Amino acid sequence: MAEKARLLWDFRGPAAAQTAAHHVIHLDEFFEREAFPCYDTGVLEQSPMWQAAFAIVDLNDAQKLREILKPHRGQRITEGS
Repeated sequence: MAEKARLLWDFRGPAAAQTAAHHVIHLDEFFEREAFPCYDTGVLEQSPMWQAAFAIVDLNDAQKLREILKPHRGQRITEGS
């Protein structure tokens, strides 16, 4: 099983939820257009004023995607996290 990484983009403020959801649309478009494997995208609610858009990718692709997409942070993940 390939190791995976979660790339995260943080959004804060009263419009954080809407901004993060909109960012996910662009992430989905990118992964479809560029044919990079992506296991999941979505929004994590940290608090009502702090939301994070995320993409789960192969750890081997994470560095290249980091250079292209400029996430705010990233996490190595294990199955089920």
